[in-house]
Amino acid sequence: MSNQLMSDRTVPEIELLRAAYAAFNARDIDAALALMTADVIWPRAFKGGFVRGPEEVRAYWTEQWSEIDGQVEPISFYLEETGRILVDVHQVVRDLAGAVLADERVGHRFTLEGGLIQAMEVCPLPLPTGEF
Repeated sequence: MSNQLMSDRTVPEIELLRAAYAAFNARDIDAALALMTADVIWPRAFKGGFVRGPEEVRAYWTEQWSEIDGQVEPISFYLEETGRILVDVHQVVRDLAGAVLADERVGHRFTLEGGLIQAMEVCPLPLPTGEF
């Protein structure tokens, strides 16, 4: 399966995803939820499983932020053959006292529908294939 690097200056989907990451990092739940479909499926990345719908996402994030402080910065965006978008993300997770629990690169795979986020999953990043 090949991935094609997307240009972040011309693709509206990238602007949508950048806005979602910015809202998450700012802890602006309402702004983030406004970018999702009513039936969004979101991973409970630090607990396991998935939540469905905006109110379950809100409850999950509220719980998550009461236990850990995560910041996620998108590095690059790839259009997959399936039409989904894979985002290479730098993730830093701290405990509430500020100690770093994780500092790593992870993959976030998004499914978009009607210009909104319909689903996200955490996934491994593909191994480099020599493409730049």
